[in-house]
Amino acid sequence: MFKRTHIASAVVMAFTCQFAFAQEEAPKTPENNVDEMEVIQVSGIRGSLNKALDEKRASVQIVDAIVAEDIGKFPDNNVVEALQRVTGVQTTGRGAGEVSAVSIRGLTDVNTTVNGRAIFTGAGRDVALQDIPASLLSGVTVYKTRSADQIERGIAGAIDIKTHRPFNFEGEKVVLAARAIYSDQPDEVDPNISALLSNRWEIDGAGEFGALFNISYAETHYRDDTITAGAAFPFFTDKPQYNYSPYSRVPNEFWTQGTELGLPTAAGSTLDVNGEPTEYLLARDAIFGTSFTGLRKRPAASVSLQWAPNETLEITAEGFYTGYENESQNAMWFSNTFENGNGFIETPTVFDGTNVIKEKQAIGAGGFQSGDYSYGKTDSYLYALGAEWQASDYLTINTEVVYQDSEYETDFFAMRFDRTAYGLDVDFNDKDGVPGIAFWDDPNTTVNEADMAAIENWNAGTIYDNGGGNAGDALTFTFDAEYLIGGAIFDKVKFGGRYEKRTAQEYTRGQDAGIANTSVASLIEQLAAAGASGDGTGIVFQVDDYFDGRADVFNSFVTADGGYMLDNGDAVRSVYGIEAEDVYKTFDIEENSYALYATTNFFLTEDISGEFGLRYVSYEQDMDFVAESGGMNSNVFEESSASADSSALLPSFVLNWNITDDVVGRVAYTETLRMPNFADLNALQYWYDPLTEGATYGTGNGGNPDLKPTESKNYDVSLEWYFADTSSLYAAYFKREIEGLVVAGRKQVVREGDDGVTRPYVLSAPVNASNGELSGLEVGLVYFPENLPEYLNGFGVQASYTMLDSSQDTPEFDETGEISGYVDSQMAGVSDESYSIVGIYERDSFDMRLSYVWRSEFYTGNEAAIFANPIQFWSRPEQSLDFQFSYNVNDDLVVTFDATNILDDVYQNYYGEGNDNLFNFGNGIYSRTFALGARYSF
Repeated sequence: MFKRTHIASAVVMAFTCQFAFAQEEAPKTPENNVDEMEVIQVSGIRGSLNKALDEKRASVQIVDAIVAEDIGKFPDNNVVEALQRVTGVQTTGRGAGEVSAVSIRGLTDVNTTVNGRAIFTGAGRDVALQDIPASLLSGVTVYKTRSADQIERGIAGAIDIKTHRPFNFEGEKVVLAARAIYSDQPDEVDPNISALLSNRWEIDGAGEFGALFNISYAETHYRDDTITAGAAFPFFTDKPQYNYSPYSRVPNEFWTQGTELGLPTAAGSTLDVNGEPTEYLLARDAIFGTSFTGLRKRPAASVSLQWAPNETLEITAEGFYTGYENESQNAMWFSNTFENGNGFIETPTVFDGTNVIKEKQAIGAGGFQSGDYSYGKTDSYLYALGAEWQASDYLTINTEVVYQDSEYETDFFAMRFDRTAYGLDVDFNDKDGVPGIAFWDDPNTTVNEADMAAIENWNAGTIYDNGGGNAGDALTFTFDAEYLIGGAIFDKVKFGGRYEKRTAQEYTRGQDAGIANTSVASLIEQLAAAGASGDGTGIVFQVDDYFDGRADVFNSFVTADGGYMLDNGDAVRSVYGIEAEDVYKTFDIEENSYALYATTNFFLTEDISGEFGLRYVSYEQDMDFVAESGGMNSNVFEESSASADSSALLPSFVLNWNITDDVVGRVAYTETLRMPNFADLNALQYWYDPLTEGATYGTGNGGNPDLKPTESKNYDVSLEWYFADTSSLYAAYFKREIEGLVVAGRKQVVREGDDGVTRPYVLSAPVNASNGELSGLEVGLVYFPENLPEYLNGFGVQASYTMLDSSQDTPEFDETGEISGYVDSQMAGVSDESYSIVGIYERDSFDMRLSYVWRSEFYTGNEAAIFANPIQFWSRPEQSLDFQFSYNVNDDLVVTFDATNILDDVYQNYYGEGNDNLFNFGNGIYSRTFALGARYSF
């Protein structure tokens, strides 16, 4: 296997800016020989945390790490779940059976690499981290500062995922693992299996060879139920302006939509209606909910071949595959809650001292149920061939060529069932943010209108037949050289470059069609006549035990079965009088990027060292766009082309100080950037007519080929105290100054819709129109007390706390699209506080962990401009409690039990800061999981 010569090793030991490990008995000097180091071997959980601390201490940059034992010991199925206990990392998006979103120090723009190689999915710039199973990993490093020799993208930081390699093991290694995971909401048991086979051997005259094959397969059934109170609009009281009915909605021309604070909520507040001050009430225009069910499959594999023909050369060939297949049914119910019955309702109930309605009735409110089926499939491949060559005692050269290819395809079929409800009672905040609703039964009919599962209540509505996909590939070449100078101040220089040719394409198809005066019962007959399977009855999908009985709503409801529609697409289309469409390409982008860098390590004193570097990057893009300009179903296309380029010079500086043998201080200044998403560069515009009753505005969206990179200046200071072999206390202060944040610009456009109606449309498109600043403090602790009573030996704690302060100047736009002013707000997704506590108890034959994660409320973004008073979305505090237990049957066999989401909370959000009860919005419940597993290794 490749290793440095003794001379080069001595030079590295003498002049590297990395620091001595906690296990070493003496500091490094030129006289120390690498082979003479005494290392304390600690296995199990304690050993894995110790290795993570070693990596943190030895790094020039400010990092946190997880090693393979740590990931394997946690009840984690993917990288995101493993990262939620890392200091400064916040996770959210616990839905569809997993945690899916990760941020570093409050920011979500994270650059992900696998073994240092940038990786992506489809036409995106990033990979879905949850697609990478924990079983394929040897470790994960979270970079909070960046050297100039690393890829420049990711203003939040970088996550490098390391896979297993054969030269990492002493010889033959086999690991087999399996878990059976029960999820309570879908009431299903799913498999999660993996296998690793590795070996290395020497051949006389040819050197040393190694081969490793690592595979993983997981299935996940999931079910997420939600219930939501819609946006708040002004309504007349029982004494309306003339020409308007009691409790009817105030027309849009008399009030301003989409403001941060919304309309005044004090009792007696008025609006100017036709020149007269008129009292109004604030109420939600709708209430709705979903039951989202599905099955997701994830195969993955990693292959690594290594060859060291001699001690100075090592060649590595690797392949990495991640797959994703998902089929889901989103069953949605929706009801308007404004009054169409000329005011013949009881007096609404308002929150004390406000004009905000808590409870009301509605007569003749329109509603629909929608069955949306989505199928998605991704296959992503990465191939790499590289060599590390020690050309001399002082010069090491690394070079690599990488090819990636990723394709995503999707199909979507949806149908609405429509009706006008006889009447309803609604409480917009019945149970601490959870709304309740009850429909009335008309005593003059034989059918029960209150029964949301009775197909007799529903008529067949519009269908939506969509599909498409995206694809991307990249060819990347890297060259890195490191030269050991051995000077009094500068000990080594590193320089190199990176070239990448990247392509991204997106495809789509889409059509909708309506059907008049057709009941669901009649639709079933027509489908049967058109040749649909099961006599057409399969079109009905029924949800039972809705919201797990935690809301005062109906227990069951029906929607269209989207999967049945997709399987019987020809029959459905024939009933609606349409034919299947072919996909067309919406954009085709080629991007060429170049990067050149140089760094140097320096010593100011025996204990003060660091690194300085410069990285120059350049991006050039050629873009072609296509859109269906006549609207959906028009088959009239518009084409456009554009080109763009950008470049930047990015410095990096890190200063490290060995304050004592156990205390390390670091100071860093770095610059990073985020490139615009490819989809955001689309120059064409897409228009959508309003879908809900009473809506007077349509919507539109498009991209912006003139988008520039978002750039960040980063300041970091850290202090790390390694007070015992396996214990450490560390803290860091950081600040990010971010320019050119991409936000949704908007303007009003009056145009004729696909339905022939001329109306205003609110067009949204991304613009670099905002700047932000984020600062914070993070503290972490790993502590295994010593000299405990025998029965407490093995007890430890891992804890972290992060405090953040963020601000962003979010622009407001007038009807022409010009910026009319700025609103100061927090940055989206940033909690002021978050912490995690992991209690650990480890003995010779078993270990266990109880892990608790919490984050405070956070701003998540803005509602569409045509809605919302107020406009901002906020999420309530989130928490999670997980448990893991493992028992060593013998040296080779371990059995495990783990549980996730034990607290089974309702995840909630709301409109406007501090309005969690007055303007509650969404509520979601997600699955708890319980798993039994076994790992066998030899």
